[in-house]
Amino acid sequence: MSNRCYGLIEIVGTSTESSDQAIHNAVEKASETLPHLDWFQVTETRGHIVDGRVAHFQVVLKVGYRLGEGAPAILET
Repeated sequence: MSNRCYGLIEIVGTSTESSDQAIHNAVEKASETLPHLDWFQVTETRGHIVDGRVAHFQVVLKVGYRLGEGAPAILET
């Protein structure tokens, strides 16, 4: 295994279906603009309640991506 260096970003995925779907939505969207995603960690889960029912899921993720190999070293926010 070669030595690697990673960047780390924090993103929030959302879904009206489930927290799992919120994770999938976040990773898929991040992969559209950031190459070489390698891993994620869920750091927070929350939601929105309407009329006594869960209406929306929000999941905060830390996402690790490989630096080098064409990946940007710094992201613009």
